[in-house]
Amino acid sequence: MLTIADERIEEYARAHSTPEPADLAAVAETTRAEVGDRAGMMVGPLEGGLLATLVQLAGARSVLEIGTFTGYSALWMARALPPEGRIITCELDPHHAAIARRHFDQSEWGDRIELREGAALDTISSLSGPFDLVFIDADKPNYPHYFDAVVPLLSERGVVAADNVLWSGTVLDPDDDNGRALAAFNRKVLDDDRVDQVMLTVRDGITLIRRRSA
Repeated sequence: MLTIADERIEEYARAHSTPEPADLAAVAETTRAEVGDRAGMMVGPLEGGLLATLVQLAGARSVLEIGTFTGYSALWMARALPPEGRIITCELDPHHAAIARRHFDQSEWGDRIELREGAALDTISSLSGPFDLVFIDADKPNYPHYFDAVVPLLSERGVVAADNVLWSGTVLDPDDDNGRALAAFNRKVLDDDRVDQVMLTVRDGITLIRRRSA
């Protein structure tokens, strides 16, 4: 799992947060069994709890997720939505999409989730919004394109949450393509006068972005 926090602090934070629901723990366990080391691509329970809290604080009814993986994060957000709330989640990899669909079908919250398979930018271009929350957790070089595509689709109080923005701390001195892409994305967001943002040191870093008030 990508994290920048001391493991003891991470465990302390988990121990002092509302526990991971049993159904989501089962999704996480199935993911680890089926995809092995790639299971580190899941958000952890701390970040899942943060996403659910953002849904509730925003009073979100419409959520867009870019990067479904096996459905863990979408289910965290879906359970926090009101009954009429909906999530559109985008996944490129057919294998991951198939696992996610199975998890959604098995969940009491699955009817709140619509999975769109294929290139996320193509999906986004077909959407009109508005979205109260957008969660970006997909291929890192495309983060700037996802950001530019979703900002116009935000509701008045909408928030974008971008994951992995610290890339295990290597954004300080990037040594791979993903690290360089994320460092460039972070600078792009900072320089964009349409938005305000705060970068949080949760797990592997998550930036919360909102439109700047007029």
